[in-house]
Amino acid sequence: MQHTVSSPITFDGVGLHSGRPARLVIHPAEEGSGITFRRLDTDGGSAGTAADIPARWNLVHQSPLCTRLRGEGGLELSTVEHVMAALMGCGVHNALVTVDGPEVPILDGSSIGFVRGILAAGLRRQSAPVRALRVLRDVRVQRGDAWASLSPSDTLTIEFDIAFDDAAIGTQKKVLNMANGSFVRELSNSRTFCRKADVDLMRANGLALGGSLENAVVVDGAQVLSPGGLRHRDEAVRHKMLDALGDLALAGAPLLAHYRGHKAGHALTNDLLHALFDQPGALEWVTCDASLAAKLPGAGVHWAEIPQVA
Repeated sequence: MQHTVSSPITFDGVGLHSGRPARLVIHPAEEGSGITFRRLDTDGGSAGTAADIPARWNLVHQSPLCTRLRGEGGLELSTVEHVMAALMGCGVHNALVTVDGPEVPILDGSSIGFVRGILAAGLRRQSAPVRALRVLRDVRVQRGDAWASLSPSDTLTIEFDIAFDDAAIGTQKKVLNMANGSFVRELSNSRTFCRKADVDLMRANGLALGGSLENAVVVDGAQVLSPGGLRHRDEAVRHKMLDALGDLALAGAPLLAHYRGHKAGHALTNDLLHALFDQPGALEWVTCDASLAAKLPGAGVHWAEIPQVA
């Protein structure tokens, strides 16, 4: 069955790029409504209308640094990927997410804060069955030497590999079946990462003003500058998988597919969803019985699965 949150859940933080305070609230929503974002700092924010931005792949305005949605009239909301990953990874199918500014708060740079809030509040079961999107044909997109693909699978599996010159990251690869609570256990506390030189350049250009060593893993060659070091030896590739789940959640339903990403990012994963929906016969809607629903991300997840390292 579908699930929504049992009560409103509030998160306070700052926007990654502006550095301004930001408040996000996840509200319960009706069955079948999916995930919708609402900007509260614009005309119509209290009533919805033009301030509502559905969490959909075809509303993504591609950006190299985050996933940005653009709704009616050009209204935008940035950095939705971490909360989308938390919603999918905790089995939330329907929610209204209000934000009082143009950016989702970055929290600690991972999804763990959102996960804790959702699991602490609990979910409310709804009467409608869960529907999923089953991938029927291989789909692949490429930009330069980076590529991403989807192929048929009975469950959602994410496979990712990265390669960076910085010795603190290097070459990493991981494969994870996303069934049940694996997102919460394995990926949810993995933070975004960047090179110190990139941080300096972004700030010089007025970006990442809310970034700090407390909400990102910052590396400089072989050094990890963030206090406490890494949460996982391969935290970087785990975070790329977290991002991929959040971006794939914009399909509008859980995917039954094997996702592979090679040096991929937000834009390439969005390209992949465009290719998937544009290719005739590449996918079908399925109504999940109890057996199939039990294999979806977030099914049966509970508080004890939250990693202690976070």
